[in-house]
Amino acid sequence: MSDFIKSVNVQDIRFPTSLEKDGSDAMNKDPDYSCPYVTITTDSGLQGFGITFTVGRGNNIVCEAIKLLSHLVVGQELSSIFADFASFWRSLTSEDQIRWLGPEKGVMHLAVAAIVNAVWDLWSKIEQKPLWKLLVDMEPEQLVSTIDFRHTTDTLTKEEALEILKEMQAGKNEREQLIKETGYPAYTTSCAWLGYSDDKIERLCKEAQAQGFSRFKMKVGSDLQDDKRRAQILRQTMDPSHLLMVDANQKWEVQEAIDWMRELVHFNITWIEEPTSPDDILGHAEIAKVLKPLGIGVATGEHCQNRIMFKQFLKAGAMQFCQIDSCRLGGVNENLAVILMAKKFDVPVCPHGGGVGLCEYTQHLSIFDYIAVSGSIEKRMLEYTDHLHEHFENPCRIKNGNYVVPDVPGYSIDMKASSLADYEWPTGRVWQALIKEGVYKV
Repeated sequence: MSDFIKSVNVQDIRFPTSLEKDGSDAMNKDPDYSCPYVTITTDSGLQGFGITFTVGRGNNIVCEAIKLLSHLVVGQELSSIFADFASFWRSLTSEDQIRWLGPEKGVMHLAVAAIVNAVWDLWSKIEQKPLWKLLVDMEPEQLVSTIDFRHTTDTLTKEEALEILKEMQAGKNEREQLIKETGYPAYTTSCAWLGYSDDKIERLCKEAQAQGFSRFKMKVGSDLQDDKRRAQILRQTMDPSHLLMVDANQKWEVQEAIDWMRELVHFNITWIEEPTSPDDILGHAEIAKVLKPLGIGVATGEHCQNRIMFKQFLKAGAMQFCQIDSCRLGGVNENLAVILMAKKFDVPVCPHGGGVGLCEYTQHLSIFDYIAVSGSIEKRMLEYTDHLHEHFENPCRIKNGNYVVPDVPGYSIDMKASSLADYEWPTGRVWQALIKEGVYKV
């Protein structure tokens, strides 16, 4: 029996993370981790959930954008979407008048991601599989049919994508079994947000090592001497064999990034993340060229607006670590395109996590990448922050510094009803209390 989408509902969910400086960095000093929370309901009563991610004010704008797109979704037959997902995806990004607000970037693309991710959640639940398993079990032809290759065929054609997926069919079952046994490598960002005190950094680093973490990331970019001091604290606390990455969150000019990293090189840095404007492909390429002899790679992508930008970063040699974002790009479909392009250029995919729900999402993308595309976890790791997981019905799990492979059907983003009630802006119980106390204003 056919099932049609009956409704698309969105709630403005925000968390007051700025009160403890969680998520603070050189460019985002007081973020309140937030998400538009989308519920897609079918005629038969099935539901899929999806989010995108923001850092507080402006979350309502994305919610309005989702409402603006909803008429393109309501009334659609599920079987038709799943049979030609690429066309459905393009319909969301190509509505004649709305497209002008992007195209395929910014607020509108964040809205597309929330809707598309909800549809994938729904599909996974119908098939009774976690999202990664739904993708892994697809025949290459079906998987490729979900991807819009427009404006990327000079770099990755549909035929090339098929060839990659078919070549990686061999050994898929063995890789799936192995990753279930070992988990997917994680690194933690939770120890060294820019607003944390020295004592807190040391304490959190020790706690993370006790939990099995051997990969750490530190926020940098506001003050060089402060960065050196905090890097020294981490290096003195960490095992010498452990990896240290740094993240400037777009703070520097190109030459400034080069000069700053030369001052930090003796801390044995694996990568510098977002050293300059996320749109400056040539700037990233210049930084990468100079830092390569120093053994430091450039990582970027969490603010990379679409697959076309990733195409240029990869072709220009401007990223040595490809940081896809489950919500900045237009949902699962566009992330699949970038994962396949990264495979062609032999650049490891290390997704951006953090935020709210991003760790829940990206675990699926990385596990799929390992089993069906890259076949390797060398130089690959998945970001983890320990914030806000308690609000999800099936939160991501970490064991011995690795992500545990999720086994519950869906895309792991179902939020608890109590959390939705408490944190909906501005009517939720938590927000009403903070507004009453004068901590926040509507």
